[in-house]
Order: sequence, then structure tokens, then C-alpha cells
Amino acid sequence: MIADRLQTDDVIEVAGHLEEKRGIYQMALSWVDNDGNRNRKSISTHLPVKGNKKRAETMLQKTRQEYEEMLMQAQQQEALLQQEKDEQPENQEEDSKILFADFMEQWLDVIRPEIKLTTYGGYCMNVKSAIAPYFREKGIYLQDLTASDINDFYAEQLKRVKATSVHKYHANISKALKYAVEKDFIPYSVMGKVKRPKKERFVGKFLKQSEVVALFKAVQGHKLELGVILGAFYGLRRGEIVGLKWEAIDFEANTITVEHTVTMATIDGKRIVVAADTTKSKSSYRTLPLVPQFRAKLLAVWEEQQYYKKLCGKSYNKVEGVYIYVDQLGNRIKPDYLTREFPDFMVENEFRKMRFHDLRHSCASLLLACRVPLKQIQEWLGHSDFAITANTYAHLEFNSKLASASAMTWIDKTSLAQLPPEPIAPQLQLPEPILT
Repeated sequence: MIADRLQTDDVIEVAGHLEEKRGIYQMALSWVDNDGNRNRKSISTHLPVKGNKKRAETMLQKTRQEYEEMLMQAQQQEALLQQEKDEQPENQEEDSKILFADFMEQWLDVIRPEIKLTTYGGYCMNVKSAIAPYFREKGIYLQDLTASDINDFYAEQLKRVKATSVHKYHANISKALKYAVEKDFIPYSVMGKVKRPKKERFVGKFLKQSEVVALFKAVQGHKLELGVILGAFYGLRRGEIVGLKWEAIDFEANTITVEHTVTMATIDGKRIVVAADTTKSKSSYRTLPLVPQFRAKLLAVWEEQQYYKKLCGKSYNKVEGVYIYVDQLGNRIKPDYLTREFPDFMVENEFRKMRFHDLRHSCASLLLACRVPLKQIQEWLGHSDFAITANTYAHLEFNSKLASASAMTWIDKTSLAQLPPEPIAPQLQLPEPILT
């Protein structure tokens, strides 16, 4: 086995120590890889500093061991791939080949220590549910892979998924083949000749101002209320809403800082919750104003939580109780709850059925209706690139269209200008709907 042949110098040791950040213990890990690159990672223990030093030290020790094992596995997988290429007899070229499906799965193990756990979960889903099964059935080897093989794969997948999903497959395959070239498993990547399918333009559902007002009234007192407010008014993502902590609220400066997220990931077939002091991108880390109406709401939520904390005593979840969005026992609301329950709530209360994420799009739509420029909307929503904001919401941008219409004054010289300025609008008789 390769593991048996690894020398002591090949073993990656992970150092670590505890740091304090806003009253919470953070685990600071660091290690040097085989290429001499120093890597650092900070992971929250979610434990308050007061009275939790031993628990935090235990968590640190366990996390260090887990990372050392994970890095060792990645090192072994990389060595295995290199061995399969280099150590086979030269006259047995076919025996040295590796199925592309096997290569993709081994590549997952290699990159696991280098990416976020949630990102790794997404990669796993793409590779293990779509890419690997298809190419394993075809029996295509990494060394024999062609652009036509990948184009055929895309065409087959488009029969069951949207182009957005195929773009994710494309990104994973591109990264994997780039790695294969770097390690000399193949001479070049065929991705330059692969045609990505045209991505459909996204058009989400948006609530009008009157609908949002009605929704806030309907959701009042419901478990969904806090999530709906943060989604529709502040445009927060699901993970940002569930990950909002009390320490992120400054009642003196009246600000909300988005700096912590709670998301879901599927790792090794298991659905897990991932809490981290990171956001989707650097731009997603942002500070927003705490408006008086929501400030009052948060103070009411705080008082309610203090009541239940005292009422439940030791049964109250003090670890997750640092979050704003919790139940009566202090248990943090799960991200999947919002995704699952919101569409049903909308239907039950006679609103248009939509996804929870559409509240974020509604926020952007309402900002545009209030003549807020797209650049400011980008900053409010925490988009990493202005192009994302422009491409998603430019079709709703009405102010520039009004300016264009006003500029065409020549219409005043036409016969249309002679018509009554405010004619009576006709009452149209719509046909009865045909029931099937």
C-alpha cells in the first residue's frame, strides 16, 4: 500500500491554537503541504469564552487529528494517481490507464482539504450522482477522453436538468482535467474544444410592494416571520439569515453585520449542517443599517429569548442560543426549514407560490422601484460582481427606460398629441377560464 511506503517527512502535521473573537473561541489551524506552501484555516467552536476553555481545547485537538487524517488521505490519493501512471511497465500501456469515472472520484479526495466543506459537498453531488455514473457506464479512460465524449455527456444531461446544472458539471470536469495535466497524467486538457450549453436567462418571481405588506401581516407571529423579514427587506440569503448572531447586531450604531453563515451540505451521503465564520464571497461580508422598525422587532425577540432561557433552565441550548433565529428551546432554525415550509405557507395563505430565495429577488425589485441604482443594490445584496446584479435585475430597471421615453419629445408633434390627455379606459370583458 502507498500509505505503508510514505516516509515520516511526508506526514503533514497540523498545528493549532485557540483565539478569541467577539467572545467566542476560534480554532486557528496551520500546516505546510509537500510543496512548501503554508496553509491556514480558522474554524469557530461556537463556544463562549467564559467557562468553556477545556471543551474548546478538546475540540481543537479532535479537529487537528481530523485534518491530519484528511490531508493524509488526500496525499495518498495523489500518490496513487501518480503511481498508476509512473510505476506500470512501459509495455503495458493499457494497464496503466484509469477510468475517467475513477479519476474524478479520486480527484475529489485530493481537493477536499483545499475547499470549503459546502463547496466539497456540491462537487460530490455533481461527480457521484451524474459525472461518474455516466462515464463509468461508457467505460471511457482518462487518457482516451475526447471533447466529443464530454459534449455527448452534456447533451444527455440536458434531457433531465437545466443548463445551469451542466455548467456546474463543466466547472468540475475542467478543474479535474487541469489537475491531471499538472500531474502529467494527460498531456493536455480537451476542455478547450468542449461546447458549454447556453445558459438560460434567469427570471425569478417577485413580490410587489402591496404583496410584501400583506405577507408581513400574514406571517406575523409565525415561525417563518423573522426569515421572511430578513429575506424580503434586507435581501439576505438563507444561510445568512439562519447564521445571524446577536453579536452581529450593534444596537448603539444601529447596524447589522453579515459575517457568519449556516448552510447544508451532503458529505459521504449524509446531510449535515455547516456553520462557519465565512460568507459566500468577500462582498457578501457587509454591514447594513438597522432600521427602527426592525430594531424594535429584534428587541422583542431578545426579550422573548431571555424569557424562554430562564423558563427552560438547563434544557435551553446555550451553544446555539447565541443565534437570533432559534426556537423556544434555543435550538437554531435549520436552513432546510425555510426552503421547505415557505412555499407551502404562501399557498395556504392564498399568495402566489414561490421559493424562499425569491424574497431576495423581491428585495432587489422593490429597491429598483424606489429608484435605487443597480450599483447600490449590488452592495446591499452582497454580490461579488456588478455583472451578477446587472444580468439578474437589469430587465427590471425602469428609471433609465423612463428617461429614454421622456427624451423622445418628437411624439408631441404627431397626431397622438391631439388626443384627450386622459381618455376613459375601456372595461375589457375577459373570457371565462376553461376548466380541465
